[in-house]
Amino acid sequence: MSWARPQAAAAPATGWGVRAAWVLAVSSLLSGCNFAPHYDPPTLPSPAAFKEATPGGDAAQGWKIAEPRDAWVRTPWWEVYDDPELSALESRVAISNQTILAAEANYRAAHALAQEAQAQLFPTLSVVPSATREKSSAAVAGIGGSSVASTAAAAGATSTTTPTTSTSTTSASTTTSSNFTQTRTIFELPLEASYQIDLWGSVRNTVAANRFAAQASAATLANALLSTQTTLAQDYFQLRVADEQRRILDVTVADYQVALRLVEALVEAGVDSQADVAAAETQLASALAAATDVGVARAQYEHAIAVLIGVAPAQFSIPYQRFDGHLPQIPVGVPSDLIERRPDIAAAERQVAQSNAQIGVARAAFFPTLTLSATGGYESTAISQLFKLPNRFWSVGPSLAQTVFDGGARRAAVAQAHAENDSESATYRAAVLAAFQSVEDNLAALRILATELGQAHKATLSAERALELTLVLFRQGIDGYTNLITAQTAFLSARQTEIGVRLKQFSASVNLINALGGGWADSQLAATARMAEQPPTGGDEPRVPEGNAGPGEPNPPPIPLGEIKPDDLIERNEALMR
Repeated sequence: MSWARPQAAAAPATGWGVRAAWVLAVSSLLSGCNFAPHYDPPTLPSPAAFKEATPGGDAAQGWKIAEPRDAWVRTPWWEVYDDPELSALESRVAISNQTILAAEANYRAAHALAQEAQAQLFPTLSVVPSATREKSSAAVAGIGGSSVASTAAAAGATSTTTPTTSTSTTSASTTTSSNFTQTRTIFELPLEASYQIDLWGSVRNTVAANRFAAQASAATLANALLSTQTTLAQDYFQLRVADEQRRILDVTVADYQVALRLVEALVEAGVDSQADVAAAETQLASALAAATDVGVARAQYEHAIAVLIGVAPAQFSIPYQRFDGHLPQIPVGVPSDLIERRPDIAAAERQVAQSNAQIGVARAAFFPTLTLSATGGYESTAISQLFKLPNRFWSVGPSLAQTVFDGGARRAAVAQAHAENDSESATYRAAVLAAFQSVEDNLAALRILATELGQAHKATLSAERALELTLVLFRQGIDGYTNLITAQTAFLSARQTEIGVRLKQFSASVNLINALGGGWADSQLAATARMAEQPPTGGDEPRVPEGNAGPGEPNPPPIPLGEIKPDDLIERNEALMR
């Protein structure tokens, strides 16, 4: 907004117009100055391929070499496990998990700060109307110290003739002084404008720093979402394995009950002693205790899942389901892909850019600040006369501020900005190295666990065969019950080891997806930015999933009867003893 000079003024406006044009031209020329260093993302040499992604046999290890059009896991990534229950739970994390809602709110706050900083690029306009009741002292009024007195005197002088003698002038001055020692009310309606010209890029770098901070917050939100989804998947598979462990233990209990009946039958036949019966009862009771103990871990995983989807554990329960999930094949690309696919790396890189812009802000403090300001409006002692033409006032002009001496504060601020930039760069490189390590760790885990699972399964088959032979020898009275207990314990241990390896495989698979970014890409930052324009509504409040409307079922949930029956080899031996 520009202010026109009153026509009553005697000085011509052309001089000011020339000076204003010159100032604006120089300002436009200097507005291109920017003292922030040219920004390039920190570089870190990356290997051409992952060391642990060895070719050959990878199809059975839970990963595969990515094809050109298969460079990442397509979202939603949890659907690769083909588990409807898991998919239903994962879909609730983004709208119900309180940690994610907090991260989303933090992003909106960072986005608002960026908009607030951007407002500094525009002039500031303000209206400050006021009504003041005042009375000037005679001493001040006598020397013309009151601005209102001077204005009113000037306005009143238009109706008088030019004084011709010094006596009349003194009389008028005395009269004026006497009038302005009276109590009066002053009404003002000013409009003020102020604009700081960004000569050295301080404002622009501040805006850029806040914009980079908002982008880092968006990437942090994406990383928090991926981390929470990963945790939920881990807890879900832990719960399913707990169900499978309890099923194995319940089957083992059924086996031990059959074995106890075998011992009792041999005791009645005079082949075995009561000591063997006591040993069988002890083994059975221990298996029952172990099966019961699994329920503790199972309950804790279920409660953790409830919290992750934002509902109270008392209102949530997951029914039993046999664990028969298949291990998906995760496409693995090259290490350099991680720089674009990991939200935590994107957040670290944006923080480097933010600290780089802060260097420009610190450097600009060495140079003067140019501010253009203007004020105009009306003032009067009578509100009815407020908008009269003679009651106008205005002022306009630039101001230049320069710190002459600060004891080295600005130099220290620049050094601090450089140090923070170096720190953020090192943090970024550390995040990239940690990403490489995480992928290598999980690739190695999947490759080695694939071999271990085969060995564990072979051990289970061997333990089952040993138990079958020991049962035959025990039934024929050749072997004692001690050997049977040893064989039964070895069979149970082998089965538990095998299911434990399967759990490790699924955990490594989920961790690998997390390490690869879960299908995220830095191109999605813009999509996350739109979340500030559409924040969560009341309809996105946490709610209890379908099927859990009432109180949840206590743990552990019942296992269908068809799932629990003695192993065939135990049943065959029991039939032979009849």
